[in-house]
Amino acid sequence: MNIKRTYKELIVKELFKGHIITIYGARRTGKTTLSKEILSDFSSKKTRYVSCDEPDVINALTNKTSTELKAFIGNYDLVVIDEAQRVENIGLTLKLLVDNFPEIQIIATGSSSFDLANKINEPLTGRHIDFYIGPMSLLEMNTVHDKIELQRLLESNILYGMYPEIATSNDNKNKDKILNRIITDYLFKDLFTYNGIRNSKLLQDLTQMLALNIGNVISYDSLAKKLKTSRQTIENYINLLEKAFIVFRVTPFHTNKAKEIIKQHKIYFFDTGIRNALLGNFDPLSLRVDSGGLFENFVFAEFAKFEHPTFLDRPQFWRTTDKTEVDYIKASADSSKIHAIEIKLSENKSPKKPPLAFSNAYPNATFESINEKNVIEYFLKKKLLN
Repeated sequence: MNIKRTYKELIVKELFKGHIITIYGARRTGKTTLSKEILSDFSSKKTRYVSCDEPDVINALTNKTSTELKAFIGNYDLVVIDEAQRVENIGLTLKLLVDNFPEIQIIATGSSSFDLANKINEPLTGRHIDFYIGPMSLLEMNTVHDKIELQRLLESNILYGMYPEIATSNDNKNKDKILNRIITDYLFKDLFTYNGIRNSKLLQDLTQMLALNIGNVISYDSLAKKLKTSRQTIENYINLLEKAFIVFRVTPFHTNKAKEIIKQHKIYFFDTGIRNALLGNFDPLSLRVDSGGLFENFVFAEFAKFEHPTFLDRPQFWRTTDKTEVDYIKASADSSKIHAIEIKLSENKSPKKPPLAFSNAYPNATFESINEKNVIEYFLKKKLLN
């Protein structure tokens, strides 16, 4: 099943302009496949793919002079360096390549931004363009399925998520096994080898607790108390989970109104299938007590697939101290333009207008609802923000 990745066209447009292209994303989300597709599209040029899972490749790229690097790279026009975060001082290596051989286009991929981004941001200031590749989006799935079929597949996509291996499989019986393998063999792999993780069990327990609380306001102090650790450790681990593209935070929207909460976060998973696998729960939506929160997470994850990886334009939620809430807020920097969205699984429960408290506070805000009946149509009209 040949699903066209949305970001491919954007990446191709940036090639051969004197920048390193960096592609981030969790393992098994299709970075390698996408990179190889780009190489094959440039058959008129000399291309090369190297994987930093190979020890000899790591050695050839580690602490080498520009002459040594050119000897290894060879006389190629377009080179993909896959899993580049494995190379020590990769930022300096990439800087030497782009400074000395600007005619060679380098694409570097990484499975975690805490590792690769930390190594390249300073050496490559102004010399790299970042892209995030996540699980499949509804817009991407539409390249092989029409709207009617996507509607039929909606519950399966919510329950099992949209990792490429999952989204292209018709066998629901084995999807849970695939997801468990992704979690066990890939998802936490970089985190468990990172020196910022001192307690792998705590990380797993925290991730499961976050999975249980999707759609709810999170208290770091409460999590720390339940897991018998410090608030700082909870903050650090959540930050690492976010940089490994497992979860992402949503912050509260506020304009100094007295009753608006301003500090607490919500945390969602980049993929609902991963979330359900962590809990071992793939029950149908009709049998779940968390169906509303699960659908909410699915919608937020779809929005995340269109955002810049650093979430410079991060979505927010609105909530008052008396728990009146709007699920999704998109606001301009000066809050002069505000768009509010309510997310409800059931079309019958979708409100036609926002809560009165929100309307009184922001009378000029626009509003709409997303539910299981219109979610497909909504995201097929969505455009990339980049």
